[in-house]
Amino acid sequence: MAKTLDPAAKQAVSDRLRYYRDLGIYDFYTREVSAETLAALGLNAAPAETVETSATAENISATPDETMATPKKAKAPSAATLKILNDRPVALVNIRADLGDCTRCVLHQGRNKIVFGVGNVNADIMFVGEGPGADEDEQGEPFVGRAGQLLNNMISAMGIQREDVYIANVVKCRPPANRTPEREECDTCSPFLMRQIAIVRPKVIVALGATAAKALLLLNDSMANLRGKFYDFTPTLPTDAPEHALELSGIKLAVTYHPAYLLRDPRQKKETWKDLQMVMKYLGMKPPAKSE
Repeated sequence: MAKTLDPAAKQAVSDRLRYYRDLGIYDFYTREVSAETLAALGLNAAPAETVETSATAENISATPDETMATPKKAKAPSAATLKILNDRPVALVNIRADLGDCTRCVLHQGRNKIVFGVGNVNADIMFVGEGPGADEDEQGEPFVGRAGQLLNNMISAMGIQREDVYIANVVKCRPPANRTPEREECDTCSPFLMRQIAIVRPKVIVALGATAAKALLLLNDSMANLRGKFYDFTPTLPTDAPEHALELSGIKLAVTYHPAYLLRDPRQKKETWKDLQMVMKYLGMKPPAKSE
């Protein structure tokens, strides 16, 4: 039988639910939690009893949209939903609309423009970087500064053009002074990136730099260990995301150096070219013939 939580517990649960909603997580499931577990979490419960963590109007003083959703049976997507999801430009516009004038993390405080993503919505290759820099923040488009010019050259060396690929970042707002995004900031933005990947459905994702690789693969390892191989990748989507209805298997992910790092250490360009050649071989691409 469910017991009434004390005011401090109610507030703690309400705050936690609001935090998860900001991350794009909406579905929760009830389970019994022992008094010892609640005590370890800093919550109070009657001794030797269990408290059910069901978030009903009876036991949590929160507005309806802050309460736990009861388990729901997944519904098959409607024909209209599938039609929208398969209209990739429209689907991406819908994701951008869901992102809105985002204030979900502290990065919004210093941004000029949200940098969502750009490119071919039917691309075989998707490049994912770390986050916008000053030029990107000004123009609202990823990789348009010096690092972007180098990325364009890398793409051209593969025998294709920028317009043939899709480009996005792990976070969509510029971190102050171009610092590395914090884990919480990456986690907050990740649901939108995952939905973009689900819509574009590239054959290969190229993670540019350690931050992008770690955010996508959820691995904490060195670039030396992350590079030189393919990873099977399936985007982790928010539970309420309509993109769950899509077939998302078969995506490969490769890791290489970020163009900004190559500007600081050009010696690694040779290694980056090896990574791109691995991608090209997988896709059956040939580099353009050298002009004499």
